[in-house]
Amino acid sequence: MQRRHLLCAASAFAFAAPRSAMAAWPADRPIQVLVPGPPGGGMDMLARNILRHMQRQLPGASFVVINRPAAGGQQAFEGIAQAAPDGFTIGAAQAPNSITLPIERQVRYRVQDFTFLGNVIEDPCGLWVRADSPLRSVADLVAAAKTRPGQVTIGTAGVGSDDHLLQLSLQEATGTEYSHVPFNGTPPIITNLLSRSIEVGSFNMSEGLGLLQDGTIRALAQGGPERWAATAAVPTFREQGFAVLGGSTRGLVAPPNLPAELRDRLRVAVAAANADPEWIAEAARLNLPRRPMSAADQEALFLEEDAKLRARWARRPWRD
Repeated sequence: MQRRHLLCAASAFAFAAPRSAMAAWPADRPIQVLVPGPPGGGMDMLARNILRHMQRQLPGASFVVINRPAAGGQQAFEGIAQAAPDGFTIGAAQAPNSITLPIERQVRYRVQDFTFLGNVIEDPCGLWVRADSPLRSVADLVAAAKTRPGQVTIGTAGVGSDDHLLQLSLQEATGTEYSHVPFNGTPPIITNLLSRSIEVGSFNMSEGLGLLQDGTIRALAQGGPERWAATAAVPTFREQGFAVLGGSTRGLVAPPNLPAELRDRLRVAVAAANADPEWIAEAARLNLPRRPMSAADQEALFLEEDAKLRARWARRPWRD
């Protein structure tokens, strides 16, 4: 019933839209989708898979994914913010990563100015080690950090990423310090973890699930308020006695000042894709933890996170 209502809404927008909006997506010009992560990473998987289901709601539209992982995704977010509001550029954005950059450095975008289209995924963070690592729990990791202050290496997807904030939360909760090793996205974290260049990797649960299942790596803890069903054997930080939470809330946004006709058609497409049984089954098969959210709810979450992170920065800036 929910899917029927969404599809009816999509049709209503299509018939009600002015001729100029209906002609917005000719087949010979694709919509570029800027992704703040490398191919194979969590943001890339989100974009490439949900877009196929959105495309059914947008006759004539096609998509091309453009990966811009450099500078923690700054180039992607700036590209979205500075693009012409003509419906030919959208992008993937996540809380907290897109929020932290304007707090910690000069950038050419404001999260508040994005046109929010809807959320799709919420992926808890985790701390990962090689299968043969002597670290078996968060308590082991904390003990190692107290024995070797500032020497235990943790790889993340960059300063201010959800991975990095998870590390900072652990430090604050335990009074420990780690050696932060930033990378451009999750794939190089995994590569360096497996090559023994780092001792611990901080990345999202969906991104490590395959290697967890084949026994290559282990998760010490996951950062959700409760265990994600696909990694039900991995305890949360809270279950192990540590007040630590962390994850990545991922969805789609568009440039500021997108005309209402285009904005609403894109929002309906995201909502319809989120409710599509084929997408729901595909997300389960790909082990993507869904959190469908309207554009209004997505915007409220981003703005709430922005306020929280600015307060955290004021207490103690994260810089490396």
